Amino acid sequence: MKKEKKFSPGTVLIYAVLTVWAVTTIYPIVWVVLNSFKVKDKIIVDSFSLPLGELFTTANYKMAFDRLGIFTAYRNSLLISFTVASAVILLAGMAAFGLVRYQFKLRGTLMSLVVAGMMFPVFSTIIPVYQMQSKIGITASSSLFLNLLCVILPQIAGNLSFAIVVLTGYIKSLPIELEEAAYMEGSNAFQTFFKVVVPLTKPSFATVSIFSFLWSYNDLFTQMFFLRNKKYWAITRLMQMLTSKEGTNYGLMASTVSLVVIPVIIVYIFLQKYIIKGMTAGAVKG
Repeated sequence: MKKEKKFSPGTVLIYAVLTVWAVTTIYPIVWVVLNSFKVKDKIIVDSFSLPLGELFTTANYKMAFDRLGIFTAYRNSLLISFTVASAVILLAGMAAFGLVRYQFKLRGTLMSLVVAGMMFPVFSTIIPVYQMQSKIGITASSSLFLNLLCVILPQIAGNLSFAIVVLTGYIKSLPIELEEAAYMEGSNAFQTFFKVVVPLTKPSFATVSIFSFLWSYNDLFTQMFFLRNKKYWAITRLMQMLTSKEGTNYGLMASTVSLVVIPVIIVYIFLQKYIIKGMTAGAVKG
């Protein structure tokens, strides 16, 4: 027998609040996408109408691809973000495993430093970071690799503390007997980590990789500081230039914002279960 779901007044109120919140969050995105298909001269005059008939145009997107070099910016953004996410899950995973499973001097101090690392914003460290990278000769280079590396290294460092904290909480919840069994079978520390720990902590690793990717993708400050040449710009740096240079061309701005935001929304929609599962598991257990 199926039990009928009963909705109490409190449940109805919660759903009503969440519905209003969802509408107010989604509507601005829908509004921008709709206006990206309108003639730029009509957006201000008729910004709330559907892009039908004389209002409809794809000229804004054509202009975005022809004038802005958006494909190059996408390539640079994806190279940076995928590299940062990959490096963070590898380094943070091994660091969290070592901090949880091994007893050594200054272990508590290192964990305190990891937590403290989350308290320093990028603005407070950008000058010494720039000086260090300048001394090793990777700033102001004509090489695409070195220009992107200037952004990748600070972003990896900026994401590591959060990633280690999340993964530490999840790894603590794993039964140590599984790792002991792997050691009994002759596995070393690296084999145990990659063959036992990583498969069991997939939700938490997925959470870390998604957040690292999105934070890297959306990062503007570091890109403005290091990516000076237009051919090395990433997508958010391109958006900043567009806002300052094409501030009155609302059609071009709407189309570019749509191209930047929609991929992130798609990624989140397909991977949101991993974000929620990983964050709750890492927060509750351990």
